[in-house]
Amino acid sequence: MSESPAAASPYEVLGVSPTASTDELRRAYRRLLRRTHPDVGGDAAAFHSVQVAWERVGTPDSRAAYDRRRYPDSDAEPARTAYASSGAHRGATQTGLRARMYGHPGGLARQRYLDLLREWAGRGSSIDDPYAPALIRSAPREIRHFLAKALAEESTAQLVSALGIGFTGWHDVAAGSHRTKVDHVVLGPAGLFAVLSEDWGGPVQLRRGELVGDALGPDDSPLQDFEGAARALAKELRVKFTAIVIVLPDDALADPLTVPGRGRRPTVITVPRSRLIGLLREGLPGMERGSFEKVFELRSRLQDGIRFSSD
Repeated sequence: MSESPAAASPYEVLGVSPTASTDELRRAYRRLLRRTHPDVGGDAAAFHSVQVAWERVGTPDSRAAYDRRRYPDSDAEPARTAYASSGAHRGATQTGLRARMYGHPGGLARQRYLDLLREWAGRGSSIDDPYAPALIRSAPREIRHFLAKALAEESTAQLVSALGIGFTGWHDVAAGSHRTKVDHVVLGPAGLFAVLSEDWGGPVQLRRGELVGDALGPDDSPLQDFEGAARALAKELRVKFTAIVIVLPDDALADPLTVPGRGRRPTVITVPRSRLIGLLREGLPGMERGSFEKVFELRSRLQDGIRFSSD
């Protein structure tokens, strides 16, 4: 079970309220152990989840520690980039030999989280701290997902910024006449990549060319949807992406999942976050690296053509 805001909380796993008494927790734990134990035909993964949930909230001390714990960086002001004085582009941040960065990674997802949270809390309700652990964990999972996505986008942006001066990243890029967006566009010697940062709070797998998992709905098609957004952006900018990349937390998948490109369609690859830097630096196997002149020319075209989702 992940520490992701989108993941099921120990209380949800055990099927009790966050305000449940110690006796209610214990009864729920024992009931679920009997139901999920593999020796009686239960599911091993569910059995493990029940055990982990109990470890986190089964004693007064562990429960108090869990209830106090904040999600990584959720109480911090998200990293922002400055606006250029002309207003045409958001300015690049560059410290030392870090990559050029434009846009506001995670900005739209955080705003969506805050809007939905206020709507869920009720009109006229006052929310002193929208990142309070108890408030986050009591919110519906679809609301928590937007916070998890914001954190995922910010984590990707931090990785991209560390790639070095030969790379440029644009974040929250508008695509398809601003009806959708591409989380990150990354340009470097290994190519031009459209990147989606996601965190559904659970593992995924590739089935019939689409990502599926318990945390995804039966009608969800994230790979297809993002491929459509990337293709719309490529058409608008008159560029071709080297690959479309979906980056997930390391505990969401063990190894990269690849859908090979066909014809004019680029390869789509889903990677654990720890593999992202290597992919963006080295590119796809057998791929030629671009010259400095070509990268510089393409960066100028992107800089002139990219618009941001909140513009």
